[in-house]
Amino acid sequence: MFTVAALYHFTRVADPAQWQEPILELCQAEGIRGILLIASEGLNGTVAGSRNGIDKLLAHLRALPGCAALEHKESSASEMPFNRMRVRLKKEIVTMGQPNVDPTASVGHYVGSDEWNELIAAPDVVVIDTRNDYEVGIGTFEGAVDPETKTFRDFPAWWQSNKDRFHNKRVAMFCTGGIRCEKSTNYLIGQGVEDVFHLKGGILKYLEEVPEEDSKWQGECFVFDQRVSVGHGLVEGSYDQCYACRRPITEADKSRPEYEKGVACHQCIDEYTASDRTRFQERQKQIKLAAKRGEKHIGTKD
Repeated sequence: MFTVAALYHFTRVADPAQWQEPILELCQAEGIRGILLIASEGLNGTVAGSRNGIDKLLAHLRALPGCAALEHKESSASEMPFNRMRVRLKKEIVTMGQPNVDPTASVGHYVGSDEWNELIAAPDVVVIDTRNDYEVGIGTFEGAVDPETKTFRDFPAWWQSNKDRFHNKRVAMFCTGGIRCEKSTNYLIGQGVEDVFHLKGGILKYLEEVPEEDSKWQGECFVFDQRVSVGHGLVEGSYDQCYACRRPITEADKSRPEYEKGVACHQCIDEYTASDRTRFQERQKQIKLAAKRGEKHIGTKD
């Protein structure tokens, strides 16, 4: 079994480039794979490796300036869920495109998994899922509002168009691991919303801590690795993935006429050009050839 660690931490980083190479070298030495993003606002990512390797990486990250309080969430995978290790420099560790948003200044009230059910059941509370539409499509909390956003960048515009619906309501928001809510709650505070709450540790912490019989979660939770989704207890879920558009798909979806492994599914059949599909077909051919040789094709991206 591999240990999978999802982590993020907002802190001011004077020179993100100085962090990049030492982190990458440590991960390569320990056989850790995944992705870590570093920006002037902090770091974010999901990695997988041995228990010992992940412990060494977490110790290294917490020793970095301003990162002593870094928190992480763990799950396990029966197979390595990443093809490679990448440490990338970015403008934002989660892209919202709002330069005035600063989670180090203020965020909403944290609500633990043990208090979340009571909060979202209150009649004066609106519950908002801050994730993208394809994530919401396979699971969300009972009664949650789906903004139907394609990317997190779309959330501010959605809020401006819909905020009047939530007048005089307390706002409770959630996301996969908590990072998007750090920004979305700060954004709402900046818009004058007073009572803003968010699920501490996100859906992953809730699924880890709340027994299924007491849960208000419906469906599975999309994760950004080759497990595709997890359920209660963070067990690996039932979804596969279209490796053209990266959206989750079911076994039934694979029987649809639009589906071609590695090339297209019913959700993206009209989103790519003939040239794109030819390229995807060649990639899939190389994957099959690598498998015959007993190798794993890394490709251009995870």
